[in-house]
Amino acid sequence: MSDSSTTMIEAKGLSKYYGSFVAVKDISFAIPEGQIVAFLGPNGAGKSTTMKILCGYLSASEGSATIAGLDVRTHRLGMSKQLGYLPENGPLYQNMTPLELLQFFAEVRGMAPATTKERLAYVVAQCNLQLVLEKPIDKLSRGNKQRVGLAQALLHDPDVLIMDEPTAGLDPNQIRDFRQNIKTLGKTKTILLSTHILQEADAVADRILLINDGRLILDGTPDELKQGGSLEESFYKLTNYGHPEIEVQQEEAAL
Repeated sequence: MSDSSTTMIEAKGLSKYYGSFVAVKDISFAIPEGQIVAFLGPNGAGKSTTMKILCGYLSASEGSATIAGLDVRTHRLGMSKQLGYLPENGPLYQNMTPLELLQFFAEVRGMAPATTKERLAYVVAQCNLQLVLEKPIDKLSRGNKQRVGLAQALLHDPDVLIMDEPTAGLDPNQIRDFRQNIKTLGKTKTILLSTHILQEADAVADRILLINDGRLILDGTPDELKQGGSLEESFYKLTNYGHPEIEVQQEEAAL
């Protein structure tokens, strides 16, 4: 873990309710500069809801969140300059090429032409987009679409990256490449990525936040999660897997 005292991502008592359904309940954590943190949990546990609150896409019913010390509710513009966000399915305009998309995001963010040129060159190389830069996004493979999504998240050189299921749907080679990219980026950025894939957390994370049924139930290292058995066994025990009533409640809330 990083020994830096600078907190880059913080949640304080976050809760989100949809009527009587509790999607997220009283979640608190602080992530210091330079950590790669895996937000781990089964499907429907509340990972995406929490991340959307952290990014300002959803308002919390209770609690607060900050990115680089800026409140996501009251300092959204300043916060957004510090944050790169990669949703699970990416904010990709399918009729654009990757180059057009990146130029569009640069313009929306008000980046100067010289800065845009420099950052475009960087993200194209970092995300290995050279061969697909002028192909329509809707013709790209899932892996290349994820690369484009990562490139737009990195374009403005944020200090914090939040990624929701970044390797979902990728093949083994693409997953390996993406994980290596995350490790490289983690040398200069603070990263929070959600996943339900145990190997993902073990491979890239310095720290794990384990969520189940909308509540944070473990905050520690991958090795701490594996105490007393394999990662899979610990996950199974901690997340109450096999309780159908939880799945029914989650499905009803999504309707």
